[in-house]
Amino acid sequence: MTTEAEVDEPIGDDAQSLETRLQRLEEIVRSLETSDLELERALALFEEGVGHARSAEQILKNAELRVEELLGTAEEPVIEPLEEDPE
Repeated sequence: MTTEAEVDEPIGDDAQSLETRLQRLEEIVRSLETSDLELERALALFEEGVGHARSAEQILKNAELRVEELLGTAEEPVIEPLEEDPE
């Protein structure tokens, strides 16, 4: 039987990683909005943020694919026979 604590725990590292990345993105945005940063530091933070955003997007895509597979709604490739050349 599954307990409530088990349900709340993320499956795999992606869920924790996603939350960690989103939290860091929030920190970066706050820094960029509220601080008078030197250009190089601002660019470094922006670059880090873009990396976290891209990784988070990939984690979400992977989760979506997994849900589709579990529900059986994933699009399967359509294989059509080749047309024969009439001679």
